[in-house]
Amino acid sequence: MMDLIEKTLSKQNIYSGKIIDVDVDEVLLPNGDTSKREIVNHTGAVAVCALTPENKVVFVKQFRKPVEKVLLEIPAGKLEEGEDPKEAAYRELEEETGYIAKDLELIADVYTSPGFANEKISIYFTDKLEKGTIHLDPDEFVEQVELSIDEINDLVANLKITDAKTLIALQHLLSIYNHYK
Repeated sequence: MMDLIEKTLSKQNIYSGKIIDVDVDEVLLPNGDTSKREIVNHTGAVAVCALTPENKVVFVKQFRKPVEKVLLEIPAGKLEEGEDPKEAAYRELEEETGYIAKDLELIADVYTSPGFANEKISIYFTDKLEKGTIHLDPDEFVEQVELSIDEINDLVANLKITDAKTLIALQHLLSIYNHYK
């Protein structure tokens, strides 16, 4: 069996920003050759699939500059350095939607694009909500949307949701819902 691990020989930080850092690593490949890897470092993020007492899922619509589109997503946000993901999920849900989760269940930890980035998103589910107050960041503009399971089934079936973390969360929710339907 081949050893697939790449050993880091050197690391050079070429950019440090508010959200990401970028490194270029020189690595030793399993076959003995060397190569360079461009790596986007990110502190990680959280997302919450929240189901209201009326059996509607809470979404936010927001413009995403990298793709130049308004996307329909579950509430999400980045981790602060050293922040516990579950605590961040509670915070982000209330900040973006005004809902306070009474409990959160971890659905999955997923890497967004491991070919070049180390960002991991922890995705949570809750159906225990109460109303709170929205506290958006000054540079954050979102529109809250609540959709029924039938509406979500249609959107997913017709490929209208293109955000990966949202699709993973909805896959989990719909598999449970459709199983007991």
